[in-house]
Amino acid sequence: MNLDEALHTFIAESRELLQNMEDALLRIEQSPDDEELINAIFRAAHTIKGSAGLFGLDYIVAFTHVAESVLDRVRNGELRIEGDLVAVLLSSCDHIAGLIEHLAAGGGDPTVEIQENNNALIASLNGYLGNAATKTTDVAVQTERNQTFTSEGGGEVETDLWHISLRFGKDVLRNGMDPLSFIRYLSTIGDIQHTFTLLNAIPPADEMDPESCYLGFEISLKSNADKATIEGVFDFVREDSMIRILPPRSKITEYLRLIDDMPEDVLLVGEMLVRCGTLTQTELETALRLQRGDGSEPLRPLGEVLVETQMVSSPVMEAALDKQKQVKEHKSSEANLIRVDADKLDELINLVGELIIAGAGANLIAQRTGAAELLESTATMSRLVEEVRDSALKLRMVQIGGTFNRFQRVVRDVSRELGKDIELVISGAETELDKTVVEKIGDPLTHLVRNSMDHGIESAETRLAHGKPAKGTLKLNAFHDAGSIVIEVSDDGGGLNKQRILKKALERGLISETDNLSDREIYNLIFEAGFSTAETVSNLSGRGVGMDVVRRNIAALRGTVNLDSVEGQSTTVRIRLPLTLAIIDGFLVGVGTSVYVVPLDMVVECIERSAWENAGGDSRYINLRGEVLPYLRLREHFEVEGEPARRENVVVVRYGEHKVGLVVDRLLGEFQTVIKPLGKVFNRVSGIGGFTILGSGDVALIIDVPGLMGQVAVEKERIGQTPDAMRALN
Repeated sequence: MNLDEALHTFIAESRELLQNMEDALLRIEQSPDDEELINAIFRAAHTIKGSAGLFGLDYIVAFTHVAESVLDRVRNGELRIEGDLVAVLLSSCDHIAGLIEHLAAGGGDPTVEIQENNNALIASLNGYLGNAATKTTDVAVQTERNQTFTSEGGGEVETDLWHISLRFGKDVLRNGMDPLSFIRYLSTIGDIQHTFTLLNAIPPADEMDPESCYLGFEISLKSNADKATIEGVFDFVREDSMIRILPPRSKITEYLRLIDDMPEDVLLVGEMLVRCGTLTQTELETALRLQRGDGSEPLRPLGEVLVETQMVSSPVMEAALDKQKQVKEHKSSEANLIRVDADKLDELINLVGELIIAGAGANLIAQRTGAAELLESTATMSRLVEEVRDSALKLRMVQIGGTFNRFQRVVRDVSRELGKDIELVISGAETELDKTVVEKIGDPLTHLVRNSMDHGIESAETRLAHGKPAKGTLKLNAFHDAGSIVIEVSDDGGGLNKQRILKKALERGLISETDNLSDREIYNLIFEAGFSTAETVSNLSGRGVGMDVVRRNIAALRGTVNLDSVEGQSTTVRIRLPLTLAIIDGFLVGVGTSVYVVPLDMVVECIERSAWENAGGDSRYINLRGEVLPYLRLREHFEVEGEPARRENVVVVRYGEHKVGLVVDRLLGEFQTVIKPLGKVFNRVSGIGGFTILGSGDVALIIDVPGLMGQVAVEKERIGQTPDAMRALN
């Protein structure tokens, strides 16, 4: 991987880490003592800082180090999670995201605006650090790296001394060694601050052997040498003596950081401790021998042996074990996941679409020839192509929960801005739909959520006066229904005022006084361009810009949006979208020489003309087993020339809670449909959602069923229907 590829990987992973960090920060307000969430937030910041350091991105390292220091105090119980701290940390998360996006846009020196924001946030963060505040005054300044910390991660400590525990063997004098010479040699690599002589091993005078050594020493040494150098002083007496070397308390934190920064190719605890310098290779070999013992007892964990023999301090061992666990979990998840460029996935879907078209052509040729073997082969190929299609489409299916969770932050920030207490309730987060749809639904949902919070949910005083709880509730829900996904945005606010909507609509000339509109039609007037009933304009909404954009964006996804409301109680906006925008199962119908495709999951049934009759003599409705069903002749709607077939058919389709009949000449059966977009010239053609290419090479238009439903509703108002017929449409 070259440097550019590695940098792009860093940017992608940082975005993912920051999203995880934000999600954890939003959840931690409700669970301030959740150690797992606190550690997740700390790890995200720490990982970004470490990775940024590899690329020399000092301005990211500098800021993230300060945020990490605050999180370290939270992790160690020195700071309590509360609303203001979470707000600062969320702003810090946003700032890091801004630095990452600045890097993605080409990098260079941060702008003045970024520097000002950086310095303001550092000042806020330093307020939580107290005496341990990092001295960072500019975004380009390197983080101070020579601070001293205690093993608990707090401020400066009074001592920075190695502790050496010596128990010389009895035969050290017989072997020609002078114990005091080793102590004197220690003074050449540092300053001996304190020596305590242990006499507890000296036997009674009449039992003493003048050639035996009974002394032990506890020594405090101030030195910049590493552990291996200090251990090397005692090379000649190591076999006969017990030697324990404990690092200064300040260095325990350094070891903790070294362990945390280690690459994820180290899985063994012993190797990890040797690499970071808290354990020497000799000590590791000794511990492994002690671990094995004489083989008569079960093998004990190596960490237990190292702590018990005081070769490694307990905090360092816990950090090493945590790191080992993280590496194992990460490697396990890496084994199950692979990062794929979205463009490559789109290319795969396009190729599968072309394969479907080619397969349909081969099928057609096989049917014309009538060769049994060829028919069998093409049938097998069609089945396999269908399986490949389904598998390819599943690759693009993602859960909508990721999009929903983004609104935790929106609800938190906006509710604070409005001075309202609002809770977001998410359900159906596991519902899957096409990645392309997920990416494009974010902006419409943002409009709807903000409108619900600003106009829908009342202030706490108003809610209490109406017998409601002071806290408002905003709900996001998703579920599958008849081959579509339905997304609901609902609130328990004051609902919509029908009379006010009608008054505004009359003033704007959207309706006339003679129009007889249903409740839903009245509510849906708010989706007209520039329509607003807000009495005041706020920073969030009220200018009549937004709801028409919502409908336009959803219509571009071949979806529909409707609104239901109960005045004084609630409002629900319901969005219905196709599961995928690429490939669908279709039902072919013929009208004259033209062929059309109806999405198969919307088809309820097909009936011949002899099986139905007009409802009450009305040429726009049929009596379908006692049900009044509106219908539309595709020949008339698309102005197809020629005479209709003698035996017409009706394809009954359903979209949401509405049903309508499409009158066609011929039923041609099922067909795997590759949806191709129409050119700009045909964008305004009503009732057409795209086109596909048949196996014969002919073009078939794809019916926009939701659009046709709207056409039927227009026809209803134009010609005036019977009450029964109107109920069939409402």
